[in-house]
Amino acid sequence: MNSLKLGHVHLKVRDLDKAIAFYTTVAGLQVEEIAGSLAFLSDGVVHHAIALQALGPYASPPNPHGIGLYHTAFEVKNEEELKDAYLRVTNLGVRIYPVDHRISWALYFSDPDGNGVEIYLDKRYTMAPGEVWGGISEPLSPSAFGV
Repeated sequence: MNSLKLGHVHLKVRDLDKAIAFYTTVAGLQVEEIAGSLAFLSDGVVHHAIALQALGPYASPPNPHGIGLYHTAFEVKNEEELKDAYLRVTNLGVRIYPVDHRISWALYFSDPDGNGVEIYLDKRYTMAPGEVWGGISEPLSPSAFGV
């Protein structure tokens, strides 16, 4: 049995203040420490769940057609929290793609630097016995979670 667990995600960004504002608003993270071009954000459980590293305004954006990190995912506890997350993100003017994966309801969007972000609700406990995911990815209406 492997005892490894994910410690944190380290993202490269252009503007540290903008990235801090985004992740504290969208994911509810708190600034743990700022050290030069680095910021460490905590979820209150994990020591710096996200590390942000500012590279400056001319840094290249992520390549959507190349290899690398697809997204960073944050789990919510219930439909009300998913609704709150949807409203926080849309109030920032960010375009969201809600998806029903059967095993989860997910909100996909990008941070100010083009890094992928997902906020999801685990729905496996509501699946019928023996039902499997099967790679399902269908559009999800925000009305499903009360918007």
